[in-house]
Amino acid sequence: MSIVVNIDKLILRKMTSRELAEKVGITEANLSILKTGKGKAIRFSTLEALCKALECQPGDLLEYSPEE
Repeated sequence: MSIVVNIDKLILRKMTSRELAEKVGITEANLSILKTGKGKAIRFSTLEALCKALECQPGDLLEYSPEE
């Protein structure tokens, strides 16, 4: 996929995946799907909650990487 989700880069030493999932209001399984790039979509409300929990901007979480 051409969109890379950088949750792992932002979560370092801040909190566990379990804590982040609880703050965002999603399951650990769904967070894992986002982290591994297997998700097909993300709700703006989830993106907003991730940004709030990680104190970042959407552009810090999402990155475009052209497929080769």
